[in-house]
Amino acid sequence: MTPRSRLYGYLRPYLWPHFAVALLCMVLYSATSGIVPYLVRTVVDDVLISADASGLAAVTLLVLVVFVARGLLGFGQAYLSEYVGQYIVYDLRRELNDKIQHLPASYLDRASTGSLLSRVTTDVLALRQALIEGAAALLRDATTVFVLIGVAFWLDPMLAVVAFVVFPAIVVPLQNLSRRMRRFSREGLETLGNLSALLQEAIVGNRVVKAFGMESYEKDRFDAESRSLVRTYLRAARIKAFTTPMVETAAALAVAAVLWIGADSVLDGRRSAGSLLAFLTALSLIYEPFKKIVRTNNVVQTGLGAAARIFELLDVSVEDDSGGDIVIDGFRRAIVFEDVTFAYGEESVLEAACVEILAGQIVALVGPSGAGKSTIADLIPRFYEPCSGRITIDGEPLERIRLDSLRAQIAVVTQFTFLFNDTVRNNIAYGREGLDSALVEDAARAAGAHDFILDLPQGYDTVVGELGLKLSGGQRQRIVIARALLKDAPILILDEATSGLDAESERHVQRAVTRLMQGRTTIVIAHRLSTVQRADRIVVVDGGRIVEMGTHTELMTAAGLYRRLYEIQFDERATGGMGHEARA
Repeated sequence: MTPRSRLYGYLRPYLWPHFAVALLCMVLYSATSGIVPYLVRTVVDDVLISADASGLAAVTLLVLVVFVARGLLGFGQAYLSEYVGQYIVYDLRRELNDKIQHLPASYLDRASTGSLLSRVTTDVLALRQALIEGAAALLRDATTVFVLIGVAFWLDPMLAVVAFVVFPAIVVPLQNLSRRMRRFSREGLETLGNLSALLQEAIVGNRVVKAFGMESYEKDRFDAESRSLVRTYLRAARIKAFTTPMVETAAALAVAAVLWIGADSVLDGRRSAGSLLAFLTALSLIYEPFKKIVRTNNVVQTGLGAAARIFELLDVSVEDDSGGDIVIDGFRRAIVFEDVTFAYGEESVLEAACVEILAGQIVALVGPSGAGKSTIADLIPRFYEPCSGRITIDGEPLERIRLDSLRAQIAVVTQFTFLFNDTVRNNIAYGREGLDSALVEDAARAAGAHDFILDLPQGYDTVVGELGLKLSGGQRQRIVIARALLKDAPILILDEATSGLDAESERHVQRAVTRLMQGRTTIVIAHRLSTVQRADRIVVVDGGRIVEMGTHTELMTAAGLYRRLYEIQFDERATGGMGHEARA
């Protein structure tokens, strides 16, 4: 389906009464335009030339009624068109947000955040302009033109043929220009998305930019993209500008031909002066809305380019929950990976992984960077789907379990501590809105966060800033841990939360992590092997394969990869390799 036909589906709920009444107002407004040439002919032939003032009062009153009616009809059409357009945009924006919330992680990993944002903001605004200022005006002006063409043929069929014979010649060129306009508009919107992405990166990463003295580099990148945008829009502007001389030339030829033939026939007595003046009035009334149609068409083409980008995002497949018909309540036995394989595109990340995680166990995933540790953890809440093999929880295949039910059993704490630009209280209670404040504070106490929260300017009502940047790293970690404690899920996925913290913060966070792990099945993505020695089982991953499994003691005795990684880390510590500790 084309963007135009798909947009009709969004219009359908508002066809009655809003759009229907707006359309009626447009038709009646256009019909009043057709009365004006008749009034002109009546005044010239029946009043001025005949020198008869008896009908002047009636004509004057009719003029007043016509233009008051036009004002009221114009108001109704404008307001109702705005109403319909705004609600179509509202529906699209809401659907886009819902789509983004349910996009698979694999898509979001590849997509540019700025580009996604531009679909919801810039593209939707362009579509709004096309719907409200474009499509409505296009329909109104087109109706006016058709009514006036009918009036022109009613007044004088021969002059009408003479006047309008030139216009079909410009229709095909205008259609070709419209297609080019739509293409350039879409390119411009894509470039705007790239600009948004660049600006977002520069703002979020401003400390890195400043620390490396890359302000000029970022400025040059932004300027290059901005110049590309200017070039694209100038190409579109040339197309817009080119339509004006086309229309003006066609109109000039039409008026010149009508004047030549019409004036000659008036002089010969074959036409009345009133008839010619009425026809020229109709022709002049056609000229302005026809020019508006051409200009408005440019706005509509921009909107259709935006609609194509919007529908491109709406067509992306969401997370597949079609087979999820099982609701689970808790976790009792085991998570089992059976010959699980996973790849990012063509790049194989995990091959034939087999592992069993028993309820209540602490299982550590260790291995070199890029070995596949995080992938194993991400497959459990179905952030990604395995390419082959099977994962079960308590004997039920993951794809048979409803996503909301599955994820309700899992809490995730990662190194990247994401906090919303909201209060401390709302960040802790995220997903549990409306919860008693005492429970929120209990979770904060258990996470070792209560005391520092009370020291904040507004305590639990302090807004933490974008990404929680008003707080220290250790404070952010403890709020995230409090959030996980409050969720009280039986399965915990823990991307070693103390990495990168100073000694004091690490001590506080480690104490909170220990409380969080109590009574839960915990999968730890370990970067420092000193933190996993007490794990019930250590799974060693290398090159996408599970190469070893066992306790710390068993793996040290086996003298395999785990022991080599362990010795490298502790040798570097012994030699004072501060900041160069090998990561597992």
